[in-house]
Amino acid sequence: MGLHNHIVTPFRFFHNALQGADYNLQELERKKYLAVDEQSSQLLESDYDVIIVHDPQPAAIRHFTDAQNAKWIWRCHIDNSAPDESVRNFLVPLIHEYDAFVFTMPEFLLPGLDRDRATFIAPAIDAFATKNMELPLDLCRRAIADSGVDINRPLLLQVARFDPWKDPLGVIEAYRLVKREFSNVQLVLIGAMAGDDPEGWQLLDRVQEESAHDADLFVFTNVAGVGNMEVNVFQRGCDVVIQKSLREGFGLVVAEALWKEKPIVAGRAGGIPMQFPEGFDRYLINNVEDCAAQIVHLLGHLGERGEFGRAGRERVRREFLLPRLARDELRLIRDIL
Repeated sequence: MGLHNHIVTPFRFFHNALQGADYNLQELERKKYLAVDEQSSQLLESDYDVIIVHDPQPAAIRHFTDAQNAKWIWRCHIDNSAPDESVRNFLVPLIHEYDAFVFTMPEFLLPGLDRDRATFIAPAIDAFATKNMELPLDLCRRAIADSGVDINRPLLLQVARFDPWKDPLGVIEAYRLVKREFSNVQLVLIGAMAGDDPEGWQLLDRVQEESAHDADLFVFTNVAGVGNMEVNVFQRGCDVVIQKSLREGFGLVVAEALWKEKPIVAGRAGGIPMQFPEGFDRYLINNVEDCAAQIVHLLGHLGERGEFGRAGRERVRREFLLPRLARDELRLIRDIL
């Protein structure tokens, strides 16, 4: 998966294009994409039984490799249900060369691919990773206080890339509606930035402009040293988690929050609904106003927050932990061999 760290614009936009953004793929871009994948294929040794390639950027490696005796799996983590036609038409013939395709859910199958070779496997979280390991609540609260956030006031949190599909500006709008009912509420936005994502940096600038005039709105990124441990701390120490996605592949942050017994208000997008425990679907939202209303409800009902969190942790324990994912992937490998 590390072979494509040097790919820059426009190939990062393939993700957005497969998720439905308009993108007029040009011939020069096709040639650049194929040239980089051909170069990457030369770094791949040929003595493997199974090779798994993730997402669209390196998809053409299979086309250029000599490892013909290996079995090839293409694993896609995004919502392909309404892809841009130019990108889809370019990628489908390349992906058809694989022995199997893996998607999170049937609705994500890229149109034009052979369904008989498709398998549907939901992602999972590692409960022992730094982002999810158990931490004492008092430690989390002290760390949050050290960041400048008031631990004695309600705290909302969204952890997501600064990506239009994650709608951070919509989260800010919802937070300001919540503030009409809970004037002391605070919002923390945490996101990772990538050097090859100019759209993300532009969106971050807009978010930081909003925070510059609001002492209760905090923005943290990996650029300032905020990493997995800090995400864990804030998820455990906040009152309500938000994941206001407009498009989503799976949304691991939902499982992460539920594992920590946190209630979450999230967009009804992609793989998010499959993670919600039964009986809490009202917190799957479609717009800013609904998002704000459900946050207000949770802030005013401590008992329901606890019930939601406990039910969510059990749902994750049963369906979205690493052993289940390993079992499903090993089963697929066994079948194609």
